[in-house]
Amino acid sequence: MVLINTRAPDFELKGFYEGKIKEFDLFKYRGKWVVLFFYPADFSFICPTELGELADRYEELKNMNVEIFSISTDTAFVHRAWHTFTPIINKVKFPMLADPTGKVSIDYGAYIEEEGVSTRATFIIDPFGMIKTFEIHDNKVGRNIDELMRKIKALQFLDKNQDYLCPVNWNEGKEIISVKRVFE
Repeated sequence: MVLINTRAPDFELKGFYEGKIKEFDLFKYRGKWVVLFFYPADFSFICPTELGELADRYEELKNMNVEIFSISTDTAFVHRAWHTFTPIINKVKFPMLADPTGKVSIDYGAYIEEEGVSTRATFIIDPFGMIKTFEIHDNKVGRNIDELMRKIKALQFLDKNQDYLCPVNWNEGKEIISVKRVFE
């Protein structure tokens, strides 16, 4: 089971990236922030809307030292076909990882055994490989990419500013709370 501030389970998966099927090892991404973006299935209804929005924000995320891995239980070959034949997915430039056995989804607590698919689950992992946030919810509800961006910015701010806290609805440039001031 994964918990906040525990090491993210490492994995090696095949994925579709830059027009090719490649191998990906999560451990090799230490030093970067990583978002694992689990979703149920390619060629579905909500998933392309989420991945399309994430694709639109990918350059901004890369500039923030963030790598995105989308992960489903489809194979890398299905990812390639979906990328080739679906215009909204064709704009995806981040790695689309394949977890056909469901092992990685299981390791992260994001697997629906009866259906053989992942839930909509999002994990933010810091550069040291520690899980900083995760969200798992019903597959009928799409995620909010603006909220994902807000969480990443808050975590990155706090990583550099250990003596502060980000209050409710915090956004970049808004007031923060000094830990020292709270305990005076």
